[in-house]
Order: sequence, then structure tokens, then C-alpha cells
Amino acid sequence: MAGVPVAIAYDFDGTLAEGNMQEHVFLPKLGLEKRAFWDRANALAKDQQGDKILTYMHRMLVEAAAHDIPMRREDWAQHGAGIRLFPGVETWFQRIDAQAAARGLSVEHYVISSGLRELIEGTSIRKHFRAVFASGFLYNASGAAIAPAIAVNYTTKTQYLFRINKDALDLADDTAVNAYQPQERRRVPFANMIFIGDGDTDIPCFRTVKELGGHSIAVHPDGDAGRAARTRKLIAEGRVHCAVPADYREGAELERRVLAILDLLAAREAVTAPTPESEA
Repeated sequence: MAGVPVAIAYDFDGTLAEGNMQEHVFLPKLGLEKRAFWDRANALAKDQQGDKILTYMHRMLVEAAAHDIPMRREDWAQHGAGIRLFPGVETWFQRIDAQAAARGLSVEHYVISSGLRELIEGTSIRKHFRAVFASGFLYNASGAAIAPAIAVNYTTKTQYLFRINKDALDLADDTAVNAYQPQERRRVPFANMIFIGDGDTDIPCFRTVKELGGHSIAVHPDGDAGRAARTRKLIAEGRVHCAVPADYREGAELERRVLAILDLLAAREAVTAPTPESEA
């Protein structure tokens, strides 16, 4: 990797895009009211004492079958293409990459989300992520989704921080992520990580990154006083370093904060870099 490695990991729903990704195209296409859908999914989780991620995925398959809507990978991708991103997200990654390179840093972007990897695969920004860690489906021989394959909830999200840290990206390999690896051999130290999320389901990741020396940023929709108050509460509770609007445009507060972190990382590298033998 050219340059000092830095990882920025993002939640997706409420962080890169407004609301829940299922509400952008999937639910409207089926003519489903979003509150009714989530109420049914959550009621099933409570009744069966199940995981809410698994029950919402189950409800999606049930509703799609009831409306005779095919759920192949290409169908999911079409739904994902309609997800509306927050302002500036489309150009965010190129700008941050360029700013990092100018500081001698090399940024990698990741998603850690309880949403669906199939929908994220259909977005215009998928190409910017080294890996997407999100919930996903199993498929039959005909290519149709038949059952959940993986569910990412608020507690399991932290696993993926360690996968980034150790470069253990193969989800079928549960050995590499748990194997001992000296700190100096890990691909991205936690001190070089930034986690950006929007709420309660991101708290374990916020705390893990912050307590291990990285930086955590909470975002909220610009102009939403209620959500802003919730993210400010995360600062008071010591869970994040700062809370800013989910505005990814050039010059906005979020960009200024991230660039300040990159400045810190570059300065630390300059201070701690080994002295060349010629100058020793």
C-alpha cells in the first residue's frame, strides 16, 4: 500500500443515505407503507424472540413472493441504484483520497451496515469501497434469494473493525480474524481508523474505535434538531469525538473534521517516522 494506511468505515442507513435503504425503492415498488412493514418485522422478532435483522430480511422475502416480485441479484441491484445519497457523497471519496495522498496517506473506505449488501452493490458509490460488510441473502440454483445468509446487527458490527485491522476480509474464514497478529503487522492500526455513523446501532463501533485510539464521528440530517440532539448526546456520553450534519459537500463541517484528523495522522507519522541512517 502506497502511503500510510488509513481506513474510514461508514454505516450506511442514516449515514450515507437518508432513512433505511429498503424505503427508497423496494417498499414503494411493492406498495408497502414503511411503518407497517417495520412494525410487522419487529413484531415477529418480539414474538419469536428473534433478531430484528433476520426478521426484516424474512419479511422482505415474504412480501416479494406475495407480490410476485423476483429477487435475483440483478433485481436487488436495480433497487439499490435508486437509493438517494446525502449531499456531496457522490464526490466525497475522490476528494478525500486526493487530500489524503497530498498528506502522504492512503485511505481505504469500508461499509459496515445492518442494511443489505445487495442493495449497496447497486449504488453508484460501491466502486469506492474496498469491502462492504452488510447483511445478505442465500441464493438458489436459479439465482433467487431464498433465505438470509448473514445478518449484521449492532453488536456484530465490531467484528468487521477487526477484520479491517487484520485484513481478514473473507467472511467464510473465521480463523484469520481471531488469529494472533502482532500489532506492527496489522494492515490498518485502530489509531488510523475513522468510523462515521448516525445512531444507537453504531455505538459499539463508536466506542471500539475511540477507545482503541481512532476517531468516531456521529452524523445527522442537516436541519433535523431532534436527531442533532441525539448525536450531541453521544459526545456527552464519551462515545464519539464530534457530531456534525451528514453533509459531504466540499468545505462542509464533516469534510473539515475529517481533514483535520488526516492532518493529525500525517503529523504523528512525521514525528514518529524512523530517522534515516544518513541523518542518525
